[in-house]
Formats: sequence, structure tokens, C-alpha cells
Amino acid sequence: MDYIRDSLPSLSSLTSLLIPIAYLTILTGSLATFSHIYRQRKLRSKLNLQPYFPPHTARNIYLTLLHQTDTQSDLKSVPNSILMAALQERAIEDIMRIREIQTRKGPLNTLLQRGVVGDEIWQRLLRAEQELEAELKDVVAEANALAPQWGNNIFQSANEIVVNRLTKRKIEEKRVTLESEKAAWEEVKEASRRELEGDTSPAATPLKKGSVTSAAGTGTGTSESTPEKVKPKAAAVAEGSDEDAVMVETPGVDGAQPASTPDAGAGGGGKKKKKGKK
Repeated sequence: MDYIRDSLPSLSSLTSLLIPIAYLTILTGSLATFSHIYRQRKLRSKLNLQPYFPPHTARNIYLTLLHQTDTQSDLKSVPNSILMAALQERAIEDIMRIREIQTRKGPLNTLLQRGVVGDEIWQRLLRAEQELEAELKDVVAEANALAPQWGNNIFQSANEIVVNRLTKRKIEEKRVTLESEKAAWEEVKEASRRELEGDTSPAATPLKKGSVTSAAGTGTGTSESTPEKVKPKAAAVAEGSDEDAVMVETPGVDGAQPASTPDAGAGGGGKKKKKGKK
């Protein structure tokens, strides 16, 4: 008996073993509970997320036409061609949403990594992408049901239609702003021409027709009134020039005597008188 008592573990050793086991059990249970609550809350938040895209109007129209029946018979009142056109519009809307997701996903991921935007908008985008994948599968199945092997080509034709519509929209936008851009280009071209010619004065700008006419009128008026005012001045200048003029003749072959000024003549006369007196 004493041997058996000695071989059994003591109470203190059992307590030292039970404490870590209880600690691990409590820790594992609390982590499991936290994980369950976190997943439920995350799932609930995903369900409460607002849709990334507006309501799919083309899909709603197609489903309405598909389920519309005649009141008198069980036959569909909508022809097959209209259903095909509605399904084509649905595929076109899906293509536009695919292009938008491809355009926004990369920049949005970069902003999310930098912390600029929250995780909610990223979750909305991922959810819209998953819904769009299911939508594409549904469109392919509906296309094959309406026409054999049409599901292989419906999105290709829808992509071509989208590209054509976007091109027409860009052309219309450019056509609206064509006149203003043309006027701006003409101004730039005229300024460049003046700069190359080295004429940057404002007088080099072309005058309007009214200003040219007024300038011409003022020019003729001054030309007519100028002679009356200038004539007295010209006469006065002529009189002064006659008084102060000095006649000079060059000695010619015939022995012409050189002309002298009045002062010189007076001096010569004085000399002759002196010779006569002598």
C-alpha cells in the first residue's frame, strides 16, 4: 500500500497540470467565440453594403419582357426578335460595367493601400465584380436559349457596339467645342506670325472698316485745310530769303566779272572816288 501511495501523483502536481490545461481551454474558447462573432458581423456588414452600380435597368426590362404572357393564352406576346434585342442591350450594359470595374480597380487598390479610402468601398467593388460574373453566365445561358451558339458571340458584338457609341459621343463633344477651339487657334497663329515678323506694336493690328473710313476722312480734311494756313508762312520765308540772298556767279569763258555783294560794291565805289580825288 505504501508503494502504491508513493507511485500516485500528489495533489500539488495535479494542480500544476490542470492550471495550464484550463488556461489553454479558456484561451481557445475565447478565440473561437471572437472569430465567430467577427465573421457574423463581417457577413452582416457585407449584406448591408450599398450596391456599387445603380439598378440594372436593361436586365429588368428583359426579365419583364420574358415573363410577360398573354391574358387569353399561355403563349408569349413578345416576339423573339424583341427578346434578342433586349438581351443585347443587357449585354451592352454588362460590357460597360466591366470596363468601369477594370478602370477603377487598380487606382482604388492603390488608394486603399495608402489608407486614403476605407475598406467599405473596396468590398462594394469586389461584390459588384462577383455579381457581374454571375450576370455574364446568365446572359450566355439566355442567349443560347434564344438562338443556338449565340452565347459565344453576344459579348463580342456588344463590345463593338459600346466602342461605336463611345466614339460617336466623343465626336459630338468635339463638334460642340469646334468653333471656340478654331477661334483660339487663329489667335495663336496670328500672335506667332507677329512674333516671327518682329512686329509686336499694337498699331500693327488690323483696323476695322469704320476706323479706316474715319482715318481717311480726317486725312482729306487736313489736306484741304493745310494750304490756307501754310501760304502766309511760305510768303514770309520767301521775303526773308530775298533780303538775305547773295548772288554768286562763277567766272565764265566770256570774261564775265564775278559778282560781288553790296558791301563789296560799296567798298569798290569808295576806292574809285579816292582815285579820282588823287
